[in-house]
Amino acid sequence: MTNTPSAAPAFSTLPLPPATLANLQQLGYLGMTPIQAASLPLALAGHDLIAQAKTGSGKTAAFALALLANLNPRRFAVQALVLCPTRELADQVTQEVRRLARAEDHVKVLTLCGGATLRPQLASLEHGAHIVVGTPGRLLDHLQRGSLKLEALNTLVLDEADRMLDMGFHDDIAAIASQCPQPRQTLLFSATYPAGIGKLAAAFMREPKEVKLKEQHAAAKIRQRFYEVREDERLHAVSLLLNHYRPVSTLAFCNTKQQCRDLVQVLRAQGFAALELHGELDQRERDQVMVRFANRSCSVLVATDIAARGLDIAQLEAVINVDIAIDVATHTHRIGRTGRADEEGWAFSLASMDEMGRVGELEHQLGFTSEWHKLAELTAKGGGPLRPPMRTLQIVGGRKEKIRPGDVLGALTKDLGFAGAQIGKINVNEFSTYVAVEAGIAEQALKKLSGGKVKGRSVKVRMLEE
Repeated sequence: MTNTPSAAPAFSTLPLPPATLANLQQLGYLGMTPIQAASLPLALAGHDLIAQAKTGSGKTAAFALALLANLNPRRFAVQALVLCPTRELADQVTQEVRRLARAEDHVKVLTLCGGATLRPQLASLEHGAHIVVGTPGRLLDHLQRGSLKLEALNTLVLDEADRMLDMGFHDDIAAIASQCPQPRQTLLFSATYPAGIGKLAAAFMREPKEVKLKEQHAAAKIRQRFYEVREDERLHAVSLLLNHYRPVSTLAFCNTKQQCRDLVQVLRAQGFAALELHGELDQRERDQVMVRFANRSCSVLVATDIAARGLDIAQLEAVINVDIAIDVATHTHRIGRTGRADEEGWAFSLASMDEMGRVGELEHQLGFTSEWHKLAELTAKGGGPLRPPMRTLQIVGGRKEKIRPGDVLGALTKDLGFAGAQIGKINVNEFSTYVAVEAGIAEQALKKLSGGKVKGRSVKVRMLEE
């Protein structure tokens, strides 16, 4: 099993032709992403490969550069076939392969997907192509019609193989692979590693090498924006971002505890529900902060990197780098908290002139060009101060009193008449139980629960202050 190196090397370390390297530089590929650094040396050496990587991690370039290295542009026949689960992904892959193929003259890439009429596809195939990208059902259709011929094929790519299996394409993939010549190179990319991947690999691959990234997150789902700030406007810039984009849940990273405290003070003064997380909090305080942020009764969590270790919050709409991270690994770790579970997320970074060197290092190491915007573009949207959708009630009593989430939900819905949809996360700790309720019913729920019973017993309840 190959793990990714911590620093991303340059593409010039790979056995690629000078024209390809020049094209990569022109396209803004300044350094390899972790999946490229881990997989390209193996793929370019001709090995079959199973790589675990999500959309946006740079995997398209990883397999595209390998299949282009195997390509003979003077031979006008299908030499590479890329299978994708959806038409949208196939279109993205086609565009990326075309960009990367610009170093060679006249490389023709064709997309064949269901949902499009057959006749234009048949005409395109008659004119020939070097690379075909498509969905399994439509590719199999063309193979059965005899319109797609694979005798010249030397590279087969299965992109997002786990999704193709989930969508029921196993038999189609098997039928397509059986019509691909041996020997060939097979590259399989998958975000997860279900049992079906092992079966596919055993059936169609020759002693595949495996590449697995330690940290998985969908970088394509993360939209990064950078804002240049003066030191005296940095904290105010955070509230400008929040009022403009209005994310429900934001994690703001500061490099120091003092910066955390200062920012929380500024945000609270402006009416935001903000909490801080740093090394000086005791475990009880930390637990409460974490519960309230995860259950969406706090809009902004301001944290240091050490305090935020191991944090895994679903539905995190935005990350704000209040200070530029001290190194590339920390930046990657920070922004990877958003854009999870197929949700899109924003990553905003505030940089002073003194931090431009660090931004340049991020671009170089991670192979991207930063997108800069002006603070003047940020305007407060209507609706007043940004407020969290939920509030948290704390019940005295937890696991020690054998309270379970179902007991609290039952008390609020069956006994007190609230709708299940109005109740959010319920966390039962050793001595306390926390329940998130919609902000609009919070006062009423507090009153009714204080006068009601949980598990047949009266309970003490309080609302956690914002």
